[in-house]
Amino acid sequence: MGRRKKGLPVSGWVVVDKPIGPTSTHVVSKVRRAFNAQKAGHAGTLDPLGSGILPVALGEATKTVPYLVDATKEYRFTVRWGEARDTDDREGEVTATSDVRPAREAILDAIPAYIGHIEQVPPRFSAIKVNGERAYDLARDGETVELKARTVEIRDIRLIDMPSDDEAVFEMTCGKGTYVRSLARDLALDLGTVGHVAMLRRLRVGPFSEADAVALDDVTSQSPQKAVEKADDLGNSPPAPDPKAPFLLPLETALDDIPALAVSSNDAARLKQGQAILSRGRDAPIVKGTVCAMLHGQPIALCEAAQGELRPTRVFNLPH
Repeated sequence: MGRRKKGLPVSGWVVVDKPIGPTSTHVVSKVRRAFNAQKAGHAGTLDPLGSGILPVALGEATKTVPYLVDATKEYRFTVRWGEARDTDDREGEVTATSDVRPAREAILDAIPAYIGHIEQVPPRFSAIKVNGERAYDLARDGETVELKARTVEIRDIRLIDMPSDDEAVFEMTCGKGTYVRSLARDLALDLGTVGHVAMLRRLRVGPFSEADAVALDDVTSQSPQKAVEKADDLGNSPPAPDPKAPFLLPLETALDDIPALAVSSNDAARLKQGQAILSRGRDAPIVKGTVCAMLHGQPIALCEAAQGELRPTRVFNLPH
């Protein structure tokens, strides 16, 4: 007999407005405990000094994390000119200084070179693995870390403000794997100076924006965990969390860009067993690529559609 999973089978997304300070892993842990959820994950790490949108997946929503990790992201950040730091943000040690402060016109002229598919070397202090070790662990041990350039996509960069000669504020829309710290470092060098990220806030991850976000303290203070703790004190079974909690969004919210396809009860049963189904009849929709099979408005499985066949790639086990 298999071991019963600890926690409750709650599924959905909690879009946390991450504060400056805690790690993304720490935030995920607090949200999971708040809901007493069986499992949790997040869609894209935010550095401890970064704030903003951190989508946390609970339960079956963790199966949709890869789709959100690949989604477009938007950031607002401040570059401080004149100091290079080993971490490329304000947390690190100063490694070089410069008296040069770029003018607005020079910054605007330099921006277009960074829009589109560009080659970018990640920061030495990053989570990228080098020979099985995290780059930041090697860097902290004093080892020289040589990271290879990677192709990333930057869709837009906007100069928002220049509050002083020492700082410039930008907003950027980009794809998976783009490092704001690397952009700040490289842009400063192109402008004849050095620089680092002094402030970073993530404004959007895929369909999730600041309008969807809730403060971490609100999640932990208003969550069902309070009832769980009370039940534990009384020796009772913990209650199930309210699936209509205002900050718990449905699993399918993360799949806005993926077409939905209604299926029959019989076909839904086959998909749940990992079996492919066929779209039959002249009225069957013509679909290809990734689709989300739905039954009575509930997601059943993510499928790959090709030549009239739907093959399940991720099956959701949600309560009816």
